[in-house]
Amino acid sequence: MSTTRVMIVGNGGREHALAWRLTHEGHEVLAAPGREGYGDDARRLDVDAGDPEALVARARDERVELAVVGPEQPLVDGLADRLRDAGIPTVGPSAAAAELEGSKAAAKRFMVEHDVPTARHETVRTLAEGLAALERFEAPPVVKADGLAAGKGVTVAETMDEARAALRECLEGGAFGAAGRTVVLEQRLRGQEVSLFALTDGSAAATFLPAQDHKRLGEGDTGPNTGGMGAYAPAPIYDEAVAAKVRSRILAPTLAGLRAQGRPFVGVLFVGLMIDDAGEPWVIEYNCRFGDPEVQPLLFGLRVPLLPRLLDAAHGRLRDEVLPGDPAATVVLASAGYPRSSHVGDRIEGLEALAGEADVKAFHAGTRRAGDAWVTDGGRVLGICARAPSLPAALDRARAAAESVRFDGVQMRRDIGARAR
Repeated sequence: MSTTRVMIVGNGGREHALAWRLTHEGHEVLAAPGREGYGDDARRLDVDAGDPEALVARARDERVELAVVGPEQPLVDGLADRLRDAGIPTVGPSAAAAELEGSKAAAKRFMVEHDVPTARHETVRTLAEGLAALERFEAPPVVKADGLAAGKGVTVAETMDEARAALRECLEGGAFGAAGRTVVLEQRLRGQEVSLFALTDGSAAATFLPAQDHKRLGEGDTGPNTGGMGAYAPAPIYDEAVAAKVRSRILAPTLAGLRAQGRPFVGVLFVGLMIDDAGEPWVIEYNCRFGDPEVQPLLFGLRVPLLPRLLDAAHGRLRDEVLPGDPAATVVLASAGYPRSSHVGDRIEGLEALAGEADVKAFHAGTRRAGDAWVTDGGRVLGICARAPSLPAALDRARAAAESVRFDGVQMRRDIGARAR
């Protein structure tokens, strides 16, 4: 395949993984805006990911042949629509389709309407409504801010008092601003979570290996929710029987329902699944893009070219397939204070030693250059990713590589993939 000029919108670890993958395949990658840590994986564009007019103009000026939108906020705000209107092939759903992530209440309504298996739920808009709704749950429900909250708007309540506190924080405390003015209370499902990503042109879907993310800050799945402290693929619990159920009961009706509503989904659809003890899949949530850090092991271990499939999705000619990949894992290094705050400016040691390892890659999410050193510049600082012939070997390699990188106050989980061993 000839070289394709691709613009990737965003500047996190997800976008670095996409940039690395496409550069590795021999294509020209422009990151808008990217960050210094991407290095030779992309040429950076000085443009704000939240400025659609500037992004469209720059894509035209650079003669971009394909745009890939990484973060959720620009998608919910309609960036993919603007790019397509300008004649730029784009991987990313319309604002109408991205509502599946932009509003948890709307996503729940959609699931019910299209018989997609999901947990019982209630949507509330005032504290009084919420407290009354709690009384109708036998066990403490999960409390979810309706809108986008950077992966932190979910409280998996262990007690009713904790659920009440989460309601007050959203509906009276304004913890998540407009995103928390509506709250979804959801029956807590039990089982193992699986992240499934499907690249789709609205009809056909190419699915990646099933992955498992680790949202809690602390080992043993303790502490507050984060944007993700590590991930691995494949997830052993997602066997062929589960995969067949997901395709027929979840993926097919989701895509068909969106088409029927006049908002076909073109891009990467994330389906957050809970697989119960009977092997039955339930949908926890939808997202409208690749998840971070799951995208890192998925793309680092991918055994087939990504770019042709991205182009096929953008042009409506994708075919159904399951994309093969090698086992891979990512361990996230987070800054002191994360997720409540982020300590910046701490010198990072040990990155240079990883550069020569063929099966290890450091994806930059919150770093910047300060003189001759890399320093922290965000909450999730780095994703240290490794691949290997077996999943246990990939997990061991990723953990060892992560432990070789140091900065003051570093937070990391050493139990990523414990269930898969």
